[in-house]
Amino acid sequence: MAEKEVTIYIVDVGLSMGETRFGREETDLDWAMRYVWDRITSTVATGRKTALVGVIALRSDETNNDLAGEESFEHISVLQPISQILMPNLRDLQEKIQTSGTNSGDAISAIVVAIQMITVYCKKLKYKKKIVLVTNGRGTMYMDDAQEITVKVKEDEMELVVLGVDFDDPEYGVKEEDKDTVKARNESALKAMVEDCGGVFGTLEQAVAELDIPRIKPVRPVPSFKGRLTLGDTTAYETALAIDVERYPRTMVARAPSASQFVVKTDAATEGDSMQSSHTIIAADNKGALVTDTATDRRDLIAVRNTRIYQVDDENAAGGKREVQREELAKGYEYGRTAVHISESDENVTKLETQAGLDIVGFVQKDMYERYMNMSVSCIIIAQKSNTKASIALSSFIHALYELESYAVARLVTKDDKAPVLLLLAPQIDADYECLVDVQLPFAEDCRNYRFPPLDKVVTVSGKVLNEHRNLPTDQLLKTMSDYVDQMDLSTLAKDDEGKPAEYVQMEETYSPLLHRIDQAVRWRAAQPTKPIPPPYEILTKFAQPPQELMKLAKKDLERLTIAADVKKGYSQLKFFFLLRASPLTVSPVPPKQKGRKRNRDQPKPLSGLNVEELLGRQKRTKISAENAIPEFKQMLDTTEDLDAIQDASKQMSQIILSQVKYSLGDSGYSRAIEGLRVLREELTALEEPGIYNDFIKDLKQKLLAGDLNGDRREMWWEIRRNQVGLITKRLSSLSEVTDEEAKQ
Repeated sequence: MAEKEVTIYIVDVGLSMGETRFGREETDLDWAMRYVWDRITSTVATGRKTALVGVIALRSDETNNDLAGEESFEHISVLQPISQILMPNLRDLQEKIQTSGTNSGDAISAIVVAIQMITVYCKKLKYKKKIVLVTNGRGTMYMDDAQEITVKVKEDEMELVVLGVDFDDPEYGVKEEDKDTVKARNESALKAMVEDCGGVFGTLEQAVAELDIPRIKPVRPVPSFKGRLTLGDTTAYETALAIDVERYPRTMVARAPSASQFVVKTDAATEGDSMQSSHTIIAADNKGALVTDTATDRRDLIAVRNTRIYQVDDENAAGGKREVQREELAKGYEYGRTAVHISESDENVTKLETQAGLDIVGFVQKDMYERYMNMSVSCIIIAQKSNTKASIALSSFIHALYELESYAVARLVTKDDKAPVLLLLAPQIDADYECLVDVQLPFAEDCRNYRFPPLDKVVTVSGKVLNEHRNLPTDQLLKTMSDYVDQMDLSTLAKDDEGKPAEYVQMEETYSPLLHRIDQAVRWRAAQPTKPIPPPYEILTKFAQPPQELMKLAKKDLERLTIAADVKKGYSQLKFFFLLRASPLTVSPVPPKQKGRKRNRDQPKPLSGLNVEELLGRQKRTKISAENAIPEFKQMLDTTEDLDAIQDASKQMSQIILSQVKYSLGDSGYSRAIEGLRVLREELTALEEPGIYNDFIKDLKQKLLAGDLNGDRREMWWEIRRNQVGLITKRLSSLSEVTDEEAKQ
């Protein structure tokens, strides 16, 4: 359960707070309210009923407090009693907090009013109590009761925070010259009282500046597993290891807040005494089910609640659809082109029966583990709380792994009948605690292995290895790239408190731009409905561009790199062996791809102006090989405009596709045949010869259904339909005689 807390803000609204000073465009009150609104809106955003707020106006025109009958409590007004503050309360406060027409009012008395409010509301219950006073210190203050206030604040464990407009703070570097004697005396008295209370005394300038630093929301640790870490079968062997442990998240993605769906309330909804109204929206979801949204009124906006309606095709029903209840639905698994029904009584067949536990299945050397195997967020495993025996046992296990430079591999089932996962357990030993850090490991089905050509050599078709090639960087290019990367090094750009080199991108100062920008915009709009939203915090955009000082240092190296890489318009021989976060190097785009009728357009010419085919003495291709069918088919079409040659190339490609299907072992050759069909279809569409393809696809279907291609190949026709490589219709080519309906049939 969240901790209960009460915070009372005392805002000085005196006449002197309406002035502007020291070149600021804002009045002292507007400047101070930037801090107050930020804190209040952050509390509103939590939506917690246990986060309570009260607001008191100091030096107000009116007097409204429970101690108003006593001396020195004039011009103090309670604008917001202690309660959960909601958006309507926030709107009311915006109207009430305005500069007054008086400078009368005692800040010390206002603190007394705040203490009295907290005492009456909280009684002896456990609350986190806080009083925040924001003032310019230019009013009259009576410090006679300062000692009693200090005793009461300490006794009730309250926190007193005083933020002053232009208060001196040597540590932050703020000092007001020619300070008014009254303000200097008040500032000194407040500082002494706050220090006696053990509170916080500071200048408002620092508080406002720190608003640009996002606040990290504290997260209460919630265990994802509580059970035993075992090594060996504890039911069969007495020597098996079993340690009571708990598992908690260590790193987890912080999701940006998502917008909810609302409906703006109409005027008709406000008529009469009732504030309830309804609004219904009916739409279809992506699975064909109708979704009915029923809305419940919430002042200006109405929250949308979803209900789902399921329908099936029924020619006898009105509209061709019939509603079915959720209880009538059955589960099915797609198997090929059919759905396999699994009844509720047989559902256990598809479940793997497991028991909750964390079992060690093996060990691996630290240097043998590849970091790319990490599949998940990281968690920590600690010994069961208040279990000394488990703490000693787990500590011994952690030290053994650390000394042997090994990791453990474990099988985790968080709850009975849950799917098991494999974890890698790594030891972590710090000065104040020890734990195991775990990440999820992949199963065989999770791995994706791809082969790519090497970057440092060229392997020819015959298997010859070339270390010098036009596609490989020269030694000079590698050296200039290395120099450029060294100049753009971020690891030592910053300076620490002692002036020594430090890391520029520190984890503690790297915040999620999306998350905090949305939070900033929402809180600003809540407090300022009409004012434009300010730009993002500087700290959120700090790493969006390379540092200017590095850009200047690396300018000459970049120029040398551009020359060494021979960067020109349209192409670049630059080979990137490094991933640069935000390199300023840009390469001009290649000439735009020509569009139009393929038959009659000019063939693209190399930028060098040379004809590669003529240089190599190559002749036009007349034969397509099955091993390299698609590239050779495209080359053959690119070198001719003769209809007979196009028909010949299409016929050869068609025969190759038929052979791939006919001699396919099961469906192993179907993917190559589908790709060949896709290329044949695209090329003939571009050449405005749809009839050639349509005739072939019709003939292919007849052979597939008749079993003329070495047995039952009807699965291939399903693949053709699934990949949408059927007939070319009039919609794709104006020369086609096939309509969409005919193609569908």
